[in-house]
Amino acid sequence: MILAAGRGERMRPLTDTVPKPLLTVAGEPLILRIIRGLARAGVTELVVNISHLGAQIERALGTGAAYGAGISYSHEAVALETAGGIATALPLLGGEPFIVVNADICTDFDFASLPDLAAADTGRMLAHLVLVDNPPHHPDGDFVLAGGKVREAGAHRLTFAGIGVYDPALFADVVPGTKHQLAPLLRAAMARDAVTGVHHRGLWTDVGTPARLAEVDAALRAGSVPKEPAA
Repeated sequence: MILAAGRGERMRPLTDTVPKPLLTVAGEPLILRIIRGLARAGVTELVVNISHLGAQIERALGTGAAYGAGISYSHEAVALETAGGIATALPLLGGEPFIVVNADICTDFDFASLPDLAAADTGRMLAHLVLVDNPPHHPDGDFVLAGGKVREAGAHRLTFAGIGVYDPALFADVVPGTKHQLAPLLRAAMARDAVTGVHHRGLWTDVGTPARLAEVDAALRAGSVPKEPAA
């Protein structure tokens, strides 16, 4: 699933007329870079949730056939936040663990390296998160990675990269069609020792503001991408 329903407030005024996932870097929409990365990893059955200016996204991507993928759309009248959007899309995602990626990141992460939670479980893992070094705009990080497990508290905090694998059971208590944040669900799962993770040390940028969008665009056109532009 690719999360593409947000309003993109920090990206205004650009997102007043163009949904954030369709903003371009080096001439290519952000969301299309994610789709190509997933397709290279063999992930070709995609669900994209849409809300703000969502018709533009649907027109731009179509069925996904042009990119070697099949895309289904989960429509939200108003953006339901991360967990609410995922819970609403579960009928399209099926009963097995699935990958979720934010549409507004730029990364060289290899999606093929993500584990198959259904096959790899020795105990019930509810989530597997990709973490990165803390960027300048988020210096305190989100979670701690220790011994392959993700914890809420501790030293050497890292930032959640907006890439994860989730078991549908993680969303069992979220009512479809309602707003719900992801972080509380992850923290509850961490308390049950049910979240694993990996530290991605390659390229990653949260393209969250016009300044960062411009910096990533310039870096890609120059043939290099900074690990994280200045805040």
